[in-house]
Formats: sequence, C-alpha cells, structure tokens
Amino acid sequence: MKKPFFITTPIYYVNDKPHIGHAYTTILADVFARYYRKKGSPTFFLTGLDEHGQKVQEAAKEKGLTPTEHCDSMVPRFTDLWNKLHISNDDFIRTTEPRHKKVVQMILNKVFEAGDIYEAEYEGLYSVSEERFITEKEFETGQFRDIKKLKEKNYFFKMSKYQKRLIQHIKENPNFIQPNHRKNEILGFLGKPLNDLCISRPKSRLNWGVELPFDSKYVTYVWFDALINYISALGYDENHGASRDWWPASYHLIGKDILTTHAVYWPTMLMSAGINLPESIFAHGWWLMSDSKMSKSIGNVVDPINLIDDYGVDPVRYYLMREMVLGQDANFTTELFKSRYNSELANDFGNLLSRITTLINKNFSGKIPNPGNLDFSEMKIKKDSISLCLSFDVSMKSMRLNEAIELVMRFISSVNKYMEQNAPWKLVKEDKDTAGKILYTAGEALRISALLLSPIMPKKTKDILDILNAFDSKEKWGGLEPGAKIKDHNPLFPRIK
Repeated sequence: MKKPFFITTPIYYVNDKPHIGHAYTTILADVFARYYRKKGSPTFFLTGLDEHGQKVQEAAKEKGLTPTEHCDSMVPRFTDLWNKLHISNDDFIRTTEPRHKKVVQMILNKVFEAGDIYEAEYEGLYSVSEERFITEKEFETGQFRDIKKLKEKNYFFKMSKYQKRLIQHIKENPNFIQPNHRKNEILGFLGKPLNDLCISRPKSRLNWGVELPFDSKYVTYVWFDALINYISALGYDENHGASRDWWPASYHLIGKDILTTHAVYWPTMLMSAGINLPESIFAHGWWLMSDSKMSKSIGNVVDPINLIDDYGVDPVRYYLMREMVLGQDANFTTELFKSRYNSELANDFGNLLSRITTLINKNFSGKIPNPGNLDFSEMKIKKDSISLCLSFDVSMKSMRLNEAIELVMRFISSVNKYMEQNAPWKLVKEDKDTAGKILYTAGEALRISALLLSPIMPKKTKDILDILNAFDSKEKWGGLEPGAKIKDHNPLFPRIK
C-alpha cells in the first residue's frame, strides 16, 4: 500500500470572515489532496475552526448570544464557501466538539505528568486582540492594539526545555520547515533564549475555553488548545488509536504569519507529550493588493464569494494556484485575473477544445477519428505528453504547484501551434485520414492535460473529459477511443471583458 498522505489547513478563527487568504490555503490543500488521491495514496484532508478565546466570548456577549450560539452562527460562513469552492475535505473539526476537548485535556495531562507545566505569577503587557502576553520589544513595534497591564497567576509550559532538541530536529530534517527562508527565520528565532509559554487563562476573566484537567479555575490558552486539532480529528488516544493510520502529518499548510506557533509551540508540545512531529510545515506567502497587505481597515480585502459569482469556481481556483509561487507573496488584481483567464483558459485551453470538437462534428459525424500511424509531428506530441506527466509529478511532489501548471499550459500552447501548422480544417478537404490523425492527436493531448489539471479545476476538466467521452481514462497515451461519440457543448471558458 502507498504511503498515507495527511494534509491540513490552519485551524481558522471563527470570528473572521473568510477572505482570499482562507480560500487560497484551503484550495491549495484541496489540490494536493485530490492529486494524491488520484495517484492512489490513502489521503486525509483536514480543515476546521478555532472557536475558543476572549474575542469569541466578547463577540457573543455583544450579540446577546451564548458563545456556542455565536459560533454556530459563524460556521456556515466557512462551510458554505468550501462547498462553493468544491473543497473535498475529509473532516471539518471544531474546537468546541467533545472529541477535541477530550484530546486537549489528555495532552495537558501528559505534559503536566512529564513535569513540563508549572504555576507562576506573571506581570506584563497583555494583547487582548492577540490573546497573549507580549514583550516590551513587541509593544514598541506599535503592531499590537488593546494592550493592558496584567498581573495574575497562570500555568506555564516549559517550552524552553525543548529549544535545543527542536533546533537539532530542524537541522537534521531539512524539509521540516519549508520554504528554506522560513526555516532560517525560525532558526534565527531559536538562536535567542526561548521563553516559556503561558498556557492558561483564569476563569475570572475568561471562561470560554477548555478547562485545565488539573485546575478547574483555569481554561487553556487558545493556541495550545487549537493546535491539538491536528491529532484530535484523527481520534488520538493513549494508544494513538486511529491516529496511527495518518500521523505524522505530511504537510501542515499555513500562512507565514502563524509560522512561530506551528514551528515552535506545536513541535515542543508534541515533544513533551511523546508524539512524533509532523513531516513538514509549509508557510505560504500573503496575497497583496498593489503590493500592500490586504486589510479590513484599509478596505482592500478580496471577497472570494464575489469572485466566484463573477467568474466561476474553477477559473478562481486556477488563478490562485497559478499566480502564487508557493512560499512567496503574490499580487491580486482584477486586471491580472482577466488577462490570465483570457490568454490561458479562453484562448489556449478552451479554444483548443472548441476547434477539435467543431471539426470532429463537422467532418467525422461527431465521432473520434482514427489515429492512424503517427508521423514525426504526432510522435513528438506523444513523447512530450509522456515527459509532461513525469515532470508534472516531480513538480507536484516538490510543492511547486505553479510550475506544474506552467508545464501543462506550455504543452497546451504547443498543441495549439501544432494545430495551426497542420491546419486540419483545410487538410480535411484533401486528406481526411491525415486530418483525422491530427484531430485525434490534439484531442488526446487535451485529454491528458485535462487529467493533469483535474485537481486544480475539477469541474471544468470533468466537463472536458465528458465531452470527449473519456471520463474514465488514464494519463497514458491512447485513452481516446476511435469511434466514440463526442458531446455538444457551450464555450468552456467564454472570454471576459
């Protein structure tokens, strides 16, 4: 059996309205989940919501709701969007679920019994918006709001105890943190003394959270609670239970803004609990608008639902995966989206399908023509398709998704040039068999391209395969069946103005 593939998105905060960043990460996870399923690997794709913490408690109070009622009202914002985006997650976990709380308390007990939790009085600056204590240096940056001085007893996790061990693990496992510049960022962070982590909040000021199993006067710090979703969703128990089938995670996909929590907090927690670390934490960049970070306060946040309504699901999925080099920032503009759509999807991909099907309908009674004996030009297309499939797999397995898409689109472009050079619409009048061979070759190339792009555009590629009567075919030359009846269709990607 092939190695299991377990991929996760961040645990999204329930109080946020889903934006282009949420959509991007979730589509990204979905693409890789679809890809590995297609390759025959047992695959588990997890996403979910973080529903505890002070901001949730306060938001519920403002609405005159209980925190549970408030969370229940917010969940459809995410689940409805995932449905619209054709997200194929295997589980959706909420940190308010009993299955999650049970595992959080189990992990807390394990860490406590390991001697890694202690009680101490702390006095310092507390950021209400970030729901954590901050340093004087962080305060001086001016990036934190709602700051107040607090003096209270709390429980602390001996994170510093595992600093050297974590550094060693990162150095011995080069793919543990990706891309490389993020790994260097964390190693730089760990080059300074690591503070212990405050992991509790007294119920006197916050009661919306998972109660500490060893002190009922406190609830768990929201990040310590939320990170555990990655194993609680797997049914983790003392004997590792169902988690044995999936853990460690193949990839935690996250935004670069939560790298420290995932690359420092989470691994040290797991070390203390005696649980294996994830194989890789991959931090992608931000979507920018005119080189500025999207922000609700600035008013430049892109609503993915509006994009879908305007342009359709698959073009949105395609653009987001195509435009961002994984690990770097990318700019979003409507103009760039339209340009990419019209040049690559409408002119290259969609037009190739229309040309092929129009000519087959007109000259071959709507049936796939016979491929005949392949000449040099056709053999080249065939060899290029074989090379494409191999290169595509290498790029995908290396997390170079935009590169994988680029390879397919270059191939599609070459097939369009092949059609232009051989002009089957003229040749059919003089040499119908040769024209049929050209159409078969172009159709076969398009079929293989559709299969490769199916994780990125599941609906449109399904339509292509259905039109070509090749839905159950494989990524191997010869999947089109001569004589099979093709189906009528509207333009796959109508040009947009």
